[in-house]
Amino acid sequence: MPTTPAETEALIRRYYDSFNRGDHDGMLACLAGDVLHDVNQGERREGRERFRAFLARMAHHYREQLDGITVMVSADGSRAAAEFNVTGNYLVSETGLPDAKGQRYALPAGTFFVVRDGLISRVTTYYNLTEWIMQVSAEG
Repeated sequence: MPTTPAETEALIRRYYDSFNRGDHDGMLACLAGDVLHDVNQGERREGRERFRAFLARMAHHYREQLDGITVMVSADGSRAAAEFNVTGNYLVSETGLPDAKGQRYALPAGTFFVVRDGLISRVTTYYNLTEWIMQVSAEG
């Protein structure tokens, strides 16, 4: 079933509104059961349950908000992209990254989406990891 550009935009905005509220169930409701998740500088994960585990891990290590969200949608509604600003705090150290001391960070990021049958079937997020490391290493 095709999705219109307006429906796709509403879906992506619902996904990000849920993110900013810390509503993981709301985010997961926007995803297909077999969603593919391409993590910045990481492996591809498949499935809503793996996405749920990723969200739990992220919430443990980081507190983030997104603003300035701009959503762009293809003419057929099957693909979308979003550009936004991430502001956050690094709460708990992650293996292979600098020690966490509550450092604040702010950087631009973007995500590409594929939409199928009214749900997000692929999420691919990019940000500058080197810039993030510089920011959290300089503070604290």
